[in-house]
Amino acid sequence: MGRLQDIEDEKLRAAVERELKRREKLRKRILALCVVLATGCIGYFSVYTYMNRKTQSESADWAKMKEESRKKPADRKDEPVIHRTGDTVVPDILPEYEILYNKNKKLIGWVKVADTNIDYPVMQTVDNEYYLDHDFGQNYDKNGCIFMDKDCDVIDRSTNLIIYGHHMKSGAMFGHLDKYTDESFYQEHQTFQFDTIYEKGTYQVVYAFQAKVLAEDEIAFKYYQFIDANSEDEFNSNMAAMAAMALYDTGITPVYGDELVTLSTCDRSQGSEGRFVVVGVKIA
Repeated sequence: MGRLQDIEDEKLRAAVERELKRREKLRKRILALCVVLATGCIGYFSVYTYMNRKTQSESADWAKMKEESRKKPADRKDEPVIHRTGDTVVPDILPEYEILYNKNKKLIGWVKVADTNIDYPVMQTVDNEYYLDHDFGQNYDKNGCIFMDKDCDVIDRSTNLIIYGHHMKSGAMFGHLDKYTDESFYQEHQTFQFDTIYEKGTYQVVYAFQAKVLAEDEIAFKYYQFIDANSEDEFNSNMAAMAAMALYDTGITPVYGDELVTLSTCDRSQGSEGRFVVVGVKIA
């Protein structure tokens, strides 16, 4: 009987040792996984912080270059060459944008909303994807740049200039655009500035609304496809569609012939395809 008890005790000890070893292996694997995840999070946070600081620093540099260019004497020797071809007359570039334009010929304007971080150059290229993850210097940057839709034309003026920007948690780019969800913010900030590189512009906010990017075959108003109105009826129909989506009534309805600017950013509260949009009509 004692011999049998010893055998049973030995089996029990062996089973306990195996279980302890199994648990120790599992603990080490979990610990290793936590270290990997923590390292990844620290790395991501470091890159995120670096890029945000880089964007803030570059934003200050852009504003400084803009101011320096504005103050430059009119008889400067480095004045950019303006081409005039065919029936299209390209206006002279505004003095304050010349230095920036000479650094990147994709510059098309500048957008600014008071009491927000929105105070940026606006880019335009033939690829709407490019400035989603490239900065003004054409380096990779998850903040991207503010950019205008490739199909918009600031010289042969499109009815509606659509400008896109990321909604960054840091508040960078169009991270503060959703302040316009609050009517009280609108009441205190009824206008925003958008200059093309050729002409200054002040815009009265007329609509602020949430929307989604819809399927190609879905028949509905798609604000991101409204660039030119071919008739007064088409223009009025688009205004009615935006008014119906508006979060509040500004009491202003643009009329055919008005020049519009649409500011668009992501709105995660509406899902991955959600968007928040502010539309302004030019008043000066």
